[in-house]
Amino acid sequence: MEYQNITLANGIRIIHKQDKSAVGYCGLILNTGSRDEMEDEHGMAHFIEHVVFKGTKKRKAFHILSRLDDVGGELNAYTTKEETCLYASFLKEDFERAIDLIHDITFNSTFPKKEIEKEKEVIVDEINSYKDSPAELIFDEFEEMLYAGDAMGRNILGTPEHLKSFGKKEIEKFIQNNYNTDEMVFCSVGDVSFKKIKLWAEKYFGTIPANPRLHKRKNVGLYIPQSLTLEKNTHQCHVLIGSTAYDYKSPKRLHLHLLNNLLGGPGMNSRLNMALREKNGIAYNVESSYTPYYDTGVFNIYFGTDHDNLSRSFSIIDRELKKLKDASLGSMQLLKAARQMKGQLAISADNRENLMLTMGKSYLMYNQVDSLDEIYKKIDSITAKDLQGIANEILDDKNLSYLIYQ
Repeated sequence: MEYQNITLANGIRIIHKQDKSAVGYCGLILNTGSRDEMEDEHGMAHFIEHVVFKGTKKRKAFHILSRLDDVGGELNAYTTKEETCLYASFLKEDFERAIDLIHDITFNSTFPKKEIEKEKEVIVDEINSYKDSPAELIFDEFEEMLYAGDAMGRNILGTPEHLKSFGKKEIEKFIQNNYNTDEMVFCSVGDVSFKKIKLWAEKYFGTIPANPRLHKRKNVGLYIPQSLTLEKNTHQCHVLIGSTAYDYKSPKRLHLHLLNNLLGGPGMNSRLNMALREKNGIAYNVESSYTPYYDTGVFNIYFGTDHDNLSRSFSIIDRELKKLKDASLGSMQLLKAARQMKGQLAISADNRENLMLTMGKSYLMYNQVDSLDEIYKKIDSITAKDLQGIANEILDDKNLSYLIYQ
């Protein structure tokens, strides 16, 4: 991947890939998320992601929403446990318009009291909608189990009680403490020269006062496996099985991504999907996932099934996990798993918005971006013995936690 980068005097990093397309993409990714909140700030990172759209020193909420909509573009945002991102897609001739807008809402928001109170109700509705969706809620409650008593375990949305206490003063305090210029990356992909990107970056982000991060994230506590069954009176049983896993700097990270892809990744031919859905017809949704974080990671398996099929589903999953632990993949199985993952990566990179966000996050975390060819070489270097070792480490029965809604 050919990209160009520069670091501004205040520490904000800029990375750009010039690409022939009528559409441009850009975003500002901040290394700040819900795990960076103090206990009384629960939900603050996500709340700020909402209220930055509600007015700046030179734009009202309507003007913010219309600024890109008027030219057919889109403005969006998301918050995770460890990052906040504001990003946009637009016609290439509107590049500067998008950069200006992202800069404005990030650094010039005024947080009008009326808009703050209105948005609290919106997020309370969002919280309640999660409670109505057990297939989504169970993921939050599972991480609360894995990281009991730790900020890492708290859900991103917060609680109605915490939201009530948020005002402009509390918002600005969190921003001052956590929106650090040396923990920001502005990323872009589009048919515009890096020379122009540098000029716009200096114009809009270069004037921001340096605000380096002086504190380190508190590491998560000791993981203790648990098993919990909750009565939810749902039509189906919803189940999560998993444990903590490798952090984003671990040399075993890519290995676990490959193992996860084979076990329950997005392919319809994943082992869990074939075993539970295709062969036995006892689960509509079954998947596994792996998410690395700063100093930890989460691996889990999710499935939903009728109450009568719960015990049988567990037996089938145990059998599939045992296969991975007890026997190495054959050479053709390993080759197919590697080719499938490489194909998925190539298709994802062909989506320029995905490419922009992936590039920006990689630069934020590693200060570099590997090309697809470099990633392919790393995948090809993984052996069947490597994967068997990872399976025995991550899928060890003694290390797994269970959360069941029934």
